[in-house]
Parts: sequence; structure tokens; C-alpha cells
Amino acid sequence: MRQLFLSISGLFFCQMLLAQVTFPEMLQPEKKTPLILQQLEVNQDPRLEKMLAWHIESNKKRNGTDGFRVDIFSSSDLNAKEKALQKKVEFLSKYPDQNAYILFIAPNFRVRIGDFRTKNEALKMYKKIQGSYPAAFIVQDKIDFPMVKPTQYE
Repeated sequence: MRQLFLSISGLFFCQMLLAQVTFPEMLQPEKKTPLILQQLEVNQDPRLEKMLAWHIESNKKRNGTDGFRVDIFSSSDLNAKEKALQKKVEFLSKYPDQNAYILFIAPNFRVRIGDFRTKNEALKMYKKIQGSYPAAFIVQDKIDFPMVKPTQYE
């Protein structure tokens, strides 16, 4: 009985060792086009290719995407630039994980925070800072493309 148990557990252990091996051909599989796609013929208007190329080029030129930010400061005083810089530093000291931007939209200097894709995300931040910045409000803006965060498995 003991030998049977040891042989079964030995086979199981060997199977587990082989399950963790990765072979080089498994890392980079060959990309073969399926036969049905090789035989596929697409008839489309040539203007469609031109529109698609234009769309791709215009997206490459954009420096961001549509989204939302929270405006926490706006002033047109003589020293508005310095005040805006102070507000930005003050905000970043409280919330270092958020982004803050100083914008000049004539005649005002503005401090806007965050890169939120949805208004709901911006509203969460607005609720969090409402006590410290009572004049804050949500604005639609061009935001930086969001960073892709790697998934961490535990």
C-alpha cells in the first residue's frame, strides 16, 4: 500500500514539474493566416480606405482624448500665475497620486486636476476635495491618455 501511494505521488509530482516548462516555440507562436481569410475577397469603396487613413492620422496628432477634470482655481489678478502655482503645489502635497495642470485661458490662470475618462470618476474626486476647495467644479477637457496599469495577481 505504501509503495502504491509513493508511486502515485511520484507520478503526480513529475506531472507538476512538467506543467511549468515553457518551450521557445510556445512563446512566439507562428502567425498563420487561416485558409478562409486567404480566399476572402472584400469589395469596398476606395474612399473608405482614405477616410480610415485620415482618421488614424488625426488620432495620432491628438495629444489626448475627451474626458473630465476638476477646476480648483481660477484668477485674473496681477499675480495670478504665482497663486496658481501655489494652489498646484498645495493640492499635490495633499493628493500626490493625482495630476495637476496650470492653464492660461485668457484672461485667467486656472488649475485643473485629474485625468478622468468619465464624469462619475471626476465627481468622486470632486466630492473628496469639496471641503478644501469649495469653488471647485467639473469641466469637460482634453485629458492625457490614461496609463495602462499592469494587473497584479496575488
